[in-house]
Amino acid sequence: MKHALDFEKPIVNLKEKIAELKSFTADSDIDLTEEITTLEKRLEVLENDIYGNLQPWQRVQMARHQDRPTTLDYIEQLFTDFIEFHGDRLYGDDEAIVSGIALYQDTPVTVIGHQRGRDTKENIRRNFGMPHPEGYRKALRHMRQAEKFNRPVICFIDTKGAYPGKAAEERGQSEAIARNLMEMAGLRIPIICIVIGEGGSGGALGLGVGDRIHMLENSTYSVISPEGAAALLWKDASLAKQAAENMKITSYDLNELDVIDDIIPEPRGGAHRDTKQQAENIDAVLTKSIQELIAIPSDELLEKRWEKYNKIGDYQQV
Repeated sequence: MKHALDFEKPIVNLKEKIAELKSFTADSDIDLTEEITTLEKRLEVLENDIYGNLQPWQRVQMARHQDRPTTLDYIEQLFTDFIEFHGDRLYGDDEAIVSGIALYQDTPVTVIGHQRGRDTKENIRRNFGMPHPEGYRKALRHMRQAEKFNRPVICFIDTKGAYPGKAAEERGQSEAIARNLMEMAGLRIPIICIVIGEGGSGGALGLGVGDRIHMLENSTYSVISPEGAAALLWKDASLAKQAAENMKITSYDLNELDVIDDIIPEPRGGAHRDTKQQAENIDAVLTKSIQELIAIPSDELLEKRWEKYNKIGDYQQV
C-alpha cells in the first residue's frame, strides 16, 4: 500500500506478512496455504473493521491523501472530447481551477473543478488547489457560456480554500466568490456539484451552488479546516482531531443535516485505491442527476434551487 496512513498500518503489516508467506511457499517445498488463507480471512475482517468505522479525522486524512484522484483524473475517466479553456479575460489564467467543455454520454456539458498537484512542482504551479479571483471569474465566464448554449454544468470541488494572500485580496477575492454565489443561484441550467476531496470554506462555495450536491464518502465539506477551527476555539491547532469530531464535516454528517443530496461510495481503502471504480460510482449518480434535471423547465429549476437552499439550517423569519 503506497503512502499508507497511520491508521492503516495494521493492514499494511498483515499484508506484508501474507506476502512473505506466499514468497516463502513459492521458494520452498513447505506448503503454507492453510496459514495464508487464515491470514487473508483475518485481513478481510480487519479491513472491514477499520474502513467501516472511520472517525471524522481519519476521513479528513483520506480526503487529503496525496494520491487521491483529482478533477483531471475524473475528467479523463468520465468525459470525452474535453477541451480546456484558459483565462478570465480580465487578468489571467488560474491553474488552480480547470474549466472546459466535453461530452458526457454524448451530451454537451461544461466541466469546472479545483485542481491540485501530484507533486511539489505541480502543486506550486497550481497553487496547491487554492484559487485566486481570476480562477472564480474564469469559472463564471464558462458558466455563463454554458447558460447561453443550454449546457449542464458539472463542478468538482476539491480545495482547502480560496487563496488568502495579499495579491488575491487586492484583485477582489471576496467579491469574486460572492459574485459566483449570486450568479450560480440564478443560472437557468442544471448545476451538479460533487465534493471529491476537501471542500473548504468560501473557496469551495465559489463552485458549490447547485441543484444537486453530492459528496464522495471520504470527502469533507466545512466552513473552515479542523486546524483553523481548533486555533480559533482553543488557540491550539494541534487539537484538529477534536475539532473534526465536533464540526460535522463528513459526508454522513452533512447528509443527515440535508446539506447534501447523496453520498457516493468509495472503494475499500478510499478513492485513490481504485480510481476506475470510483469514477464508475460517480458515473451512476451523475447520470441519474442529469437525467432528472434536464427534464425540469428552467423556471421550475430555479424555484427548486431556491427551495433547496431555503430549507438548509434552522432559522426564524420575521
